[in-house]
Amino acid sequence: MSKLVIVGTVAFDAVETPFGKTDKILGGSASYIGLSASQFKVDCAIVSVVGGDFPQEYLDLFLNKSIDISSIEVIKQGKTFFWSGRYHNDMNSRETLVTELNVLENFQPTVPDIYKDAKVLVLGNLHPAVQSSVLDQMSDLSTLVVLDTMNFWMNNTLKELLEVIKRVDVITINDEEARQLTGEHSLVVAAKKIHTMGPEYVVIKKGEHGALLFNNGNMFSAPALPLESVFDPTGAGDTFAGGFAGFLSETEHINFESMKKAVIYGSTLASFCVERFGTERLELLKSEEISRRLIAFKELTQFEI
Repeated sequence: MSKLVIVGTVAFDAVETPFGKTDKILGGSASYIGLSASQFKVDCAIVSVVGGDFPQEYLDLFLNKSIDISSIEVIKQGKTFFWSGRYHNDMNSRETLVTELNVLENFQPTVPDIYKDAKVLVLGNLHPAVQSSVLDQMSDLSTLVVLDTMNFWMNNTLKELLEVIKRVDVITINDEEARQLTGEHSLVVAAKKIHTMGPEYVVIKKGEHGALLFNNGNMFSAPALPLESVFDPTGAGDTFAGGFAGFLSETEHINFESMKKAVIYGSTLASFCVERFGTERLELLKSEEISRRLIAFKELTQFEI
């Protein structure tokens, strides 16, 4: 079984949308990525940190999904990273209400020896210096490195971020971030510029408008499945990354064709995530539901000329 290692946040979120609000619930990039990737036949581990206030039931959830949690550090005297946000009516924009780094502020991830040769490494949204330290620990040059980042790091640590981007195989960012990173409005031109920074594959997520995949002149567009209800977009991008990486971990050959399928799997998993608050939908997700939705994706775009 191939190995997948995820380095990111395991956190508390409190979310408010036009459809309701939550108290503190399970959140964090690594949580969404891990729960999504657990749908595949892959040996998956999360590297993260939480405080003594983090419930055992959430750790048990990861274990029940066959996710290795031995590298989730528990600082008993500390508090878990907490984020709170409010979504506007269009569900595409949000405002951050509270960010408390807590134990994350001094997080120095250590990749377990048995995962240093993982087939796929996913670097969740963290400080670029932390992401770079993880890359330094990996022992196998053939490891496929998938990087996620955001505009906060572009605004505050651009130099360090560009150094990390040089070292990765795949970058997944949204359309706004791609434009900010390159200064280009056209996403096609932006992707070409990002290629010159290092990544062989560029995935640009467009929310309710799907995702684009670029690779050395090749381009693939995946739709977003129209849904009857979207309760909470939080974690959709990380869920996409988990489905994307989980599929590639199972795949024998990694090339543009397998990347295209990975984008579809990522989009499929993300479409479930938004149907409930937090990780609730991913926790209950069944493989047969994924199969039915994959068929729906295919039927959405299949036609003959």
